[in-house]
Amino acid sequence: MQAIKVSSPDELAKIKDKSLVCRQAYIDGKWVDAASQQHFDIVDPATLETIGSVPDMDASDVKLAVSAATRAFASWKHTTSKERSLLLRKWHDLLVANKDDLARLMTLENGKPLVEAHGEIGYSASFVEWFSEEAKRGYGDIVPSPIPGLRALVMKQPVGVVSIITPYNFPNAMITRKVGAALAAGCTVVVRPAFETPLSALALCELAERAGIPPGVINVVTCSAKNTPAVGLEMTTNPEVRKVSFTGSTAVGKLLMGQASTTMKRVSMELGGNAPFIVFEDADIQRAAESLLQCKFRNAGQTCVSANRIYVHDAVYDEFVGAFTALVKEKLRIGHGLSEGTTIGPMITKRGLDKVEEQVQLAVAAGATVVLGGKRPEAVPGKGYFFEPTVLADVLDAVPMTCEETFGPLCPIYRFTSEDEVIRRANATSVGLAGYFFSRDVARVFRVAEALEVGMVAANTGTIGSDAVPFGGVKESGMGREGSRYGMDDYLNIKLINLSVL
Repeated sequence: MQAIKVSSPDELAKIKDKSLVCRQAYIDGKWVDAASQQHFDIVDPATLETIGSVPDMDASDVKLAVSAATRAFASWKHTTSKERSLLLRKWHDLLVANKDDLARLMTLENGKPLVEAHGEIGYSASFVEWFSEEAKRGYGDIVPSPIPGLRALVMKQPVGVVSIITPYNFPNAMITRKVGAALAAGCTVVVRPAFETPLSALALCELAERAGIPPGVINVVTCSAKNTPAVGLEMTTNPEVRKVSFTGSTAVGKLLMGQASTTMKRVSMELGGNAPFIVFEDADIQRAAESLLQCKFRNAGQTCVSANRIYVHDAVYDEFVGAFTALVKEKLRIGHGLSEGTTIGPMITKRGLDKVEEQVQLAVAAGATVVLGGKRPEAVPGKGYFFEPTVLADVLDAVPMTCEETFGPLCPIYRFTSEDEVIRRANATSVGLAGYFFSRDVARVFRVAEALEVGMVAANTGTIGSDAVPFGGVKESGMGREGSRYGMDDYLNIKLINLSVL
């Protein structure tokens, strides 16, 4: 464990372009405070120091933002696809040009290591670039009519104002993946970033304004945990909003979907996961171990596609546990994200930290063995939301982490003995976002990929997402797809024009 020597306020002062550190919300092209004049603090999860404050908005502020987006939509929907494409491209270029400042800002409010923050900025920018290109490809169709003298034209039109609610784990990418698609389609947006990480969202607004995106097209309302329910209710029930896009927990997604149904809004939901990671007896063990290290501990395990249940065939179980544990010891260094050499930072919230600690205790009580980690590091007592990278062996199915998303640096490893058995156990969950498996058998690769009840499968790799591929799940992991050429579909209405030529 590295000593925490970082002063969060001092590090914030090192951001070169001070205009990217925004202290107000962004509505109708203006930087504004909450109607109540209330603010809330943003805390560095590694030091628990306050790094700033932003407006604590409520439903009345959301109404203003929605009205601004509605006015802007009246003209934005008539811009050409080429115009929208050029503006998005300018926004992309500004993201890339300011990547160092954006990454530092993200590390301070989110906690992830600086190298991961840089990676997210690149990932974020890729979605803006992708949708700047897709903006020109919202094609319709001409359908042959079965009735003489009629021509059937199918066209696509933007749905309207979109409410976008994003989580704390990817404070830039979750916004650009949604906003890029919405703007490319001709929609306008109201964004509510997570209360833990609003500064990254506001910095995106500053750069969007510089890119020339018109007032009201992008609006960001910030709020504390206290005001989150009221803000969410307004964003999902306001009749001028025609679509809701949410990334977060399944429980909250169900609540928001129910609220949106009162006005029959379209919804896109990217919800919780519980990804199985399967290592068959014929797998490349070292490759599987290296891939698990990548997809388990990135962002301290706080990603929706993190491997959550690791199933290893009994014939290679001990070999895999040994290889993986050695990698964790060698590669992972806990510390502040801005400290040199840090590869794993803090968890973002105390409630997340408490959950991981409880899951470890319950698994051990049920018979699991702590191979590595298993506790809060002693080097920084009372400082930051750190938890040691943890490996548990001989975990039984009858523990909470089997059916609950962990969302932390905890890696439980289960045994299995047959393909049919592990598929059954992997699918024995109400969610289905991502799944991973490793095997050299080509026939098995196809069988298992088809059998896993998830929206995304990674075979012999720990990598699952990019701007060019569809991202989303099945079952209670949500609906809709983000990124890729499918990503604009949920922001477009399909209209039939049946035309008589007689």
